Amino acid sequence: MTQLDATSDGPIDTTRYGYPAAAMLGDYLRAAAGLVPTLLILATVEVDTVAAVVLGAFVVIFGVFGLRTALRHGTSLEISESGLRAVGLRRTVIAWAALDRMKLAYYSTRRDRKSGWMQLELGAGRARLSLDSRLDGFDRLVRHAAIAATARDLELSEATTANLQAMGIRVPEAASGR
Repeated sequence: MTQLDATSDGPIDTTRYGYPAAAMLGDYLRAAAGLVPTLLILATVEVDTVAAVVLGAFVVIFGVFGLRTALRHGTSLEISESGLRAVGLRRTVIAWAALDRMKLAYYSTRRDRKSGWMQLELGAGRARLSLDSRLDGFDRLVRHAAIAATARDLELSEATTANLQAMGIRVPEAASGR
């Protein structure tokens, strides 16, 4: 897709990515698995005040989780030479030239660390984005962010550097944990 950049006269290449429905299905099911039974209990069983408060808290927790899942699923990301833009209900723009924070974390779901997911956190001023590896194009986005972080001479944590290397992305020594 080609789009005109508001700050230049020429076209720039922009690629759009999003979270596929299949990747989000587990989160939707987890939200429903907590929300539906809790609401059924509240609707069908007479409970005392303490139990109602506890069950109400569960409704709020699972409801917020379901809402966050829907917001994430409804957001698409546009990567261009100039930056990253989240388009959806919550809009965010991070210009690569203003990038001031990059963190790449790995969260293991097993003790042997062979299964898990990665989460990328980016920031530029007050703009912040947190993305996980279920995103289509996550590898390409991490590469763009690493290039921008290197160009901006950002100091990256040892964990971020190790996770970049695990993805096959080399970071110059100067950027890794000075």
